[in-house]
Amino acid sequence: MMLEIERVPVLSDNYVWLAHETESGETTVIDPAVAAPVLAAAERRGWRISQIWNTHWHPDHTGGNSEIKAATGCFVTGPAAEAARIPTLDAQVSEGDRVSLGPILAEVMEVPAHTAGHIAYHLHREGVIFVGDTLFAMGCGRLFEGSAAQMYLNLQRLAGLPDDTRVYCAHEYTLSNGRFALSVEPDNEALIERMATVEAVRAVGEATVPTTIALERATNPFMRAGDVEEFARRRAAKDVFKA
Repeated sequence: MMLEIERVPVLSDNYVWLAHETESGETTVIDPAVAAPVLAAAERRGWRISQIWNTHWHPDHTGGNSEIKAATGCFVTGPAAEAARIPTLDAQVSEGDRVSLGPILAEVMEVPAHTAGHIAYHLHREGVIFVGDTLFAMGCGRLFEGSAAQMYLNLQRLAGLPDDTRVYCAHEYTLSNGRFALSVEPDNEALIERMATVEAVRAVGEATVPTTIALERATNPFMRAGDVEEFARRRAAKDVFKA
């Protein structure tokens, strides 16, 4: 396999991802909240960090940029629309642009709503997408800088990806997201089955992501909303939901 991906848990519930292309030896870091655990993980694997890919400007996704860049000389790519808020950027990208990791190409998708310039990196051939805080396992990002209409369209667009696309999000929110999902669709058998698995996995401290597009289509109440209005009601309800 040309692509290896390692999860680096940081802070209280963040995941930083290391993506390593075996042919070129290149490694990119996706959304480094902090530097030290990321540098340690790369050293442990014997991987050379050559890039950072940011999905949006929030400090828990960019806070490690400067230190990692200073330590490795890596090249930092992020959303053009948020360049003023990510001062470490070397390249600014927008919808349809491509970034490379050795011979692997990732297409940039603009998915605004959580932040105004949020992007995702879609590796078509590898069946992988790094979505930051747009899509979570059984959830989606809060609407800090965008609208319900934007996020609804984002999720419908992501739902159109192949079933087996692996979705790498940046937080371990699955248990609370699933409890909300059950409050919306208590008779959803796929959701009931998934939550049993999630509860068992989290009980032993293991991660629940990556997820897949097929799983999200079957169990994610936001992706399953029938229209923008229903999505907006669900997002507003989740914002005040107590698990």
